[in-house]
Amino acid sequence: MRRVGVMPDMVAVATIVSAFGLLGDLGVAKTIHCFIEKSGVEVDAFVSSTLINTYGECGSLTDAYRFFQETAMKNTVVWNTMIHQSLEHNNLDLGKQLFDLMSERDVASWNSMIRGFANVGEYEEALALFHDMEISVFRPNTLTLLSTLSACASHGALEAGAWIHSYVNNNDLNRDGSLDSSLIDMYSKCGDIAKPIQIFEESPRKDLFTWTSIICGLEMHGHGKKALCYFSEMNESQVSQDEVTMVGVLSACAHAGLIEQGRRYFQSMEKVFGLVPKIEHYGCMVDLLRSLSNQLQLQPYYTSVRSLVIHQSLREHP
Repeated sequence: MRRVGVMPDMVAVATIVSAFGLLGDLGVAKTIHCFIEKSGVEVDAFVSSTLINTYGECGSLTDAYRFFQETAMKNTVVWNTMIHQSLEHNNLDLGKQLFDLMSERDVASWNSMIRGFANVGEYEEALALFHDMEISVFRPNTLTLLSTLSACASHGALEAGAWIHSYVNNNDLNRDGSLDSSLIDMYSKCGDIAKPIQIFEESPRKDLFTWTSIICGLEMHGHGKKALCYFSEMNESQVSQDEVTMVGVLSACAHAGLIEQGRRYFQSMEKVFGLVPKIEHYGCMVDLLRSLSNQLQLQPYYTSVRSLVIHQSLREHP
C-alpha cells in the first residue's frame, strides 16, 4: 500500500496494529506506533483503543498507560480499554483509579470492573461493585450477572448469590436459561444442592454447560450415583460431553466406589466420545482405585494407572 503511495485509513491502521498485538511482539508494536505518529495519520478513538489493547497484549501496561495519557482521543471505549488492560495485568489500583475518574461510564465499564476484580479473587469488591451498579442508572446485563455469580460461587456467598438470583427473576433476565449453568454452579459451590436440581429440571436450556454443572455439582456433594444417572440422561439427549464433564463423571465413580463403571467411562473417552484423557482424568482413576479397600487385588490396576499418570504429567509438564 505504501509502495504505491496510498496512505492507510483508520480501519487499515487499526487492523494492522491489532494483528501485531496478536503476535505479542512489543518491538513491532512500537515500530507501528512510531510509523503512525510520523506519517501524520490522524489517530481516532478506534485506533487509540487498539493501540492500548495491543501494548497490553504485548505485556507492556506501562506503554499502554503512557499512550493513554498522551492521546487526546479519550472516549468511553478508550477509557474502558485502559481499565480492562489494567485489570488484566492485575493492577487493581490503576483500574479503580481510572474507573473513578471516568466522566461517562457505560455497562461495559461496570462489567470490566466486576469481572476484573472477580478474576483475581477480590470477590467482596466485585459484589460491592455489582450493588453500586444496581443502584446506578445502568442495568446489569448477562455478562454482568455471569461475572457476579462467579464471584459468589468462588466466595461461597450464598446469601448474595440468592439475592442476585431473585434480582434475575424479578427483572426477567433469564428467560432463555442462559444463566442456569452459572446459577447451578453458584448454589452447588455455596453448599446447596437442592436448588441446583430444581433449576436444572426447570431449565429450558439443557446444553453442555447445564448438564456439566449439575453433574459436577452432584459429585461435589457426594451424590455420585445420582450424577451418573444425569450423565446417562445426557447421553440419551445426544448432548456431547467435554473434558470437564468427564472429570465430574470419573470423580463421581471414585466417590461412589464404582471401579468397573469408572474404568468403562475412562476407556470410552477416546473410543466413544473422541476425548483425549488429560492428567485430571488419570488423577480421577487413581482416586477411584484408592477408594477401594482391597489393595492387593487391585495392585496391578493401581500400578498401571499410576504409571500412566506420571507419564502423562511428564508429557504435559516437561
